[in-house]
Amino acid sequence: MNRFENKTVLITGAVGGMGASHARNFHKEGANVVITDIREEEGRALAAELGDRALFVRLDVTAQADWATAIRAAETTFGPVSVLVNNAGVLSPAALIEDYDFAAWQQVIDVNLTGTWLGIQAAAPSLRAAGGGAIVNIASTSGMVGTSLIAPYVASKWGVRGLTRTAAMELARDGVRVNSINPGVVNTPLITEPLHPGAAPVSDYYSPDAFAIKRLADPQEISNLLLFLASDEASFITGSDYVADGGMLLGPALADSRNQNRS
Repeated sequence: MNRFENKTVLITGAVGGMGASHARNFHKEGANVVITDIREEEGRALAAELGDRALFVRLDVTAQADWATAIRAAETTFGPVSVLVNNAGVLSPAALIEDYDFAAWQQVIDVNLTGTWLGIQAAAPSLRAAGGGAIVNIASTSGMVGTSLIAPYVASKWGVRGLTRTAAMELARDGVRVNSINPGVVNTPLITEPLHPGAAPVSDYYSPDAFAIKRLADPQEISNLLLFLASDEASFITGSDYVADGGMLLGPALADSRNQNRS
């Protein structure tokens, strides 16, 4: 299918595991893909790999000037933005709230929440000029529960969900739908590799064995949901949260009883 033919899609954090998957999948479906990230070498390499209909623009999502530059580059090269994917995000160093460093707190809030707000603000006029479109914000299952030791990440993702619903209300009459995806634990370097020198990766502290689907998500599975929400197939869906977590939020599943005697 070419669900996004002649449409311009801007993705933030497009160099990482999930972001690169999103970029490749939109491009495969005919989109003009604007790859944005602070990692320039990797971003240019991904754009070169995709070839025609791909453009890399350096974007720090916390910088208004960078957002203006990215939107202008997208419009100049391909035309107005039809889809914005606010995918960029960072994890928190683990610490109790009372011990948390203010600068570390601020960085997580700035990237995950303020960056998403700036993206919606910058892209809205372009989406309007395109005749409408879709914004999909990548939140997290951590934005639906409390999780010890990562307070800024949790707070930022709860904030993204609230921002999603407010934006959906404000942009509805412009034909812009706004939804969020809340992934569980996805098999990307953010999870499987150390965040900081000497730190253990997140995957060392997490086991999916107790949950309904006993594995990490593949980035492709999140991209599949994203493409649906950004497409015309989801034309009656806005202001909604979509959870893709293998049943993690459900809690532990029952033990396998197929080989047990039943009375």
